[in-house]
Amino acid sequence: MTSTQPRGLNSLIPTNRTQSTPGEKAAAQLLHLRTATVPVPVLAAAAELIAAHLDDADGATREAATTVHAHLLTAIKDAAPGQ
Repeated sequence: MTSTQPRGLNSLIPTNRTQSTPGEKAAAQLLHLRTATVPVPVLAAAAELIAAHLDDADGATREAATTVHAHLLTAIKDAAPGQ
């Protein structure tokens, strides 16, 4: 018997509409993320990738990108030696 219910991360994504935008999916997934430990170069690369979506046409994508980008820049700044 095969289940038609969403599994994994997809089960966290709201499905009240027929299709969620990428921004809505990102927002739903990032909502549960509180802490992570990664090397600073990975944070810098992620910040550069996220920056490409700061002017996205989709409002939810733009809002999620802005919030995540700010958190990444803060983490990079806080990780700087001598602080």
